[in-house]
Amino acid sequence: MLPAEHRLRRREDFATAVRRGRRAGRPLLVVHMNSGTGPHAPGDIGPPARAGFVVSKAVGGAVQRNLVKRRLRHLMRDRLPELPAGSLVVVRALPGAATADHDQLGSDLDSALRRLLGRAPL
Repeated sequence: MLPAEHRLRRREDFATAVRRGRRAGRPLLVVHMNSGTGPHAPGDIGPPARAGFVVSKAVGGAVQRNLVKRRLRHLMRDRLPELPAGSLVVVRALPGAATADHDQLGSDLDSALRRLLGRAPL
């Protein structure tokens, strides 16, 4: 489960990440990220990175959508420490995500995050 302080819940936060952030598309998902809120005082770790997920009916029925969401939440939980403080991340699943296994989703998520962060593999 994704800890409560790391979840995107408000519509405005989703809109900020999608409209003002950068985007990286992969065959199974699209990741939108709005980097941190800016500089913080020395020693201040700043607000936590937060993530939200969009899994539409194009992915499949309710059972498939919930399975994809659970897998993405689990994958993102392990990658949160690598994200800049205060960043907003929205992961949008594409229809192929319903038939993909855990490792394929993880590979696409890592690839997208690497591109957005501009650094070596996670």
